[in-house]
Amino acid sequence: MSRRTYVVGIAVGALAIVSAAAGTGFAANQDSDENVTGPGADAAIAAALQVTGGGTANSVELDFESGATWEVEVTRPDGVTVDVRLDDAFGLVVVDVDSEEPDDDDHD
Repeated sequence: MSRRTYVVGIAVGALAIVSAAAGTGFAANQDSDENVTGPGADAAIAAALQVTGGGTANSVELDFESGATWEVEVTRPDGVTVDVRLDDAFGLVVVDVDSEEPDDDDHD
């Protein structure tokens, strides 16, 4: 391997690491109760929809419950809304049925 090939390989690898860190850094600077966007959020949505067998992703947040990093709220194809919690590698931690109650003001 030539010196030039070696240097180019190192540069490409360093660029990949910096790009990944920038995406993670952006997400890490978001408040945990705010919707997160970016490449990490996109990967979390894809992983959550795979877990639920499809549906609609309603929100993505950083989450630190149960050892999770990501929380994706998904309305499954059957209409049930769940919170899919994922670790930092987008692996499944737990799926919980969303327990948020509708506003009581709607039932006066």
